[in-house]
Amino acid sequence: MSETAARKPVHLAVYDTYADWETGHTTAHLTQRGHAVRTVGFAAGAPVTTMGGIRIQPDLGLADLRPEDSSLLILTGASLWDTGDELAPFAAKAREFLAAGVPVAAICGATAGLAREGLLDDRTHTSGVSFYLAEQPGYGGAENYVEADAVTDGDLITAGPTEPVAFAREVFARLDVYKPDVLDAWYGLFHDSDASAYPVLMAASAAGDA
Repeated sequence: MSETAARKPVHLAVYDTYADWETGHTTAHLTQRGHAVRTVGFAAGAPVTTMGGIRIQPDLGLADLRPEDSSLLILTGASLWDTGDELAPFAAKAREFLAAGVPVAAICGATAGLAREGLLDDRTHTSGVSFYLAEQPGYGGAENYVEADAVTDGDLITAGPTEPVAFAREVFARLDVYKPDVLDAWYGLFHDSDASAYPVLMAASAAGDA
């Protein structure tokens, strides 16, 4: 069996008002590097509409998602994280993943959902701004908040809404998608528009490493 065939899928949570732009770099480059990306909604086949007006039909229902069948769960930002507890089942699923030692990556409003679930209390993390999390009921992790583009603490990755590239970088590092020097070049090109990173990526691509 090839390495690609042996990999477990990456699961991307999708729900109404999902912020399209926050995971574009992550999913596109994971796919290019041979990782299967599967969408997870409340119900398989029940379409959701993103914040950008794009309709997505989930591959899998949340109740059928098992940590042992996945390599990573990505929780995206969405307006619904800030208007009630409708998305709380996705935060509860993140708890299952972390308990099973399977990574979770949360960006933007999804960090608020994790805060309400108590998953940030004992882990270093970030978000858009510290007071956004401080407003979340039950959040007890203020002392572990870090002012950073994106943060990885063991199996948990967090990022704010303005850092989709840094978010992707942390995911790629956690899943060993690129060698460290290639990852640095990838980030330099896509985050900093560093032209010197381009030949590094081209050389890595020619060698099958990017």
